[in-house]
Amino acid sequence: MNAMTDLGLYRHLDEMAPWNDRLQVLEVIGVVDEAPDVKTFTFRSDNQTWFRYKPGQFVTLELPTAGGPLMRTYTLSSSPSRPFSIAVTVKAQAGSLGTRWMFDHLKPGTHVKAYGPVGDFSLHSHPAAKYLFISAGSGVTPMMSMLRWLNDCAPWTDVGFVNCARRAEEIIFRKELELLGSRMPGLSLGFMIEERSSREGWFGHMGRIDAIRLPLLAPDFREREIFCCGPDPFMRAVRGMLEASGFDMARYHQESFAAPAVEEVPAPFAVPADGGTGVPAEAVTPIRFALSDVDAECVAGQTVLQTARASGVRIPAACEFGLCGTCKVKKVSGDVEMSHNGGILDHEIDDGFILACCSKPLSALEIEA
Repeated sequence: MNAMTDLGLYRHLDEMAPWNDRLQVLEVIGVVDEAPDVKTFTFRSDNQTWFRYKPGQFVTLELPTAGGPLMRTYTLSSSPSRPFSIAVTVKAQAGSLGTRWMFDHLKPGTHVKAYGPVGDFSLHSHPAAKYLFISAGSGVTPMMSMLRWLNDCAPWTDVGFVNCARRAEEIIFRKELELLGSRMPGLSLGFMIEERSSREGWFGHMGRIDAIRLPLLAPDFREREIFCCGPDPFMRAVRGMLEASGFDMARYHQESFAAPAVEEVPAPFAVPADGGTGVPAEAVTPIRFALSDVDAECVAGQTVLQTARASGVRIPAACEFGLCGTCKVKKVSGDVEMSHNGGILDHEIDDGFILACCSKPLSALEIEA
């Protein structure tokens, strides 16, 4: 990239449009190693927009892998108080396709498509006088987004920050957190590791967080609004110890991309070449995908997304249980039953949008897809 050319692109915020919550093209402008198998990828908008989101929200990236587009959802580690770029910090797990592809292919100047931002896991959705952020592994990313916002906009805030890792060198953002600890008078840091390492000395807390160690790290945790993010077993353990302590669980919030248990639904249904459906007429509902000029029939119990796939209509989707918002489409006409998990806002529903992955037709539909 040419530095002088980049500087020439500068515009004031009020001269730019905000990033919307639909498809965007992002350009990679930075890649930084944070810890073993952990990298931060920083992006700017390809069409000179600024980024409007809540700290703690997430985006879905469309990764152009050799096997076809791959949708992956990542929490933003950046803060909206610095609106000219966004960043995701990702850890490559064993067998992770999307993250490994990012490690191998995303370089400064690379372009990817993105959807979002979405999510309700934010201190702005749950304002309080005192906070406690509890995280493990890459679950630190939404906490870092919120802490960076507090540092920029309300550095006096009373916030406890507890982070757990396997080894000392695997504490993500450790140096920045320690720097913020010296600058934010209300910030209390607590690190805990499971095992020592020959790479780095450690004189702090050892073991796993439990009912004994939590009060040592955050003595007044019962007085705080608590946000938790990490592997599911970790969050279950934290939730269990809080419940056992008598904590008001209305003040507990956790971020998870794991799908809730759902009932079995019919497999995607394809219309035979002779036009017959093989099922009673009353068991199917017509759907018109207007942008693709495709007319399809949805079998009772199927979602709009399943019908689209069976009919050769591509609607981008990632989580497929109504959380990420990637499959948001405009409903031109008709009614649906939609059971989502926060991936769409009330005003979007009022404007006619639905999430295709969790919407089932109640009448004939026309969809902008």
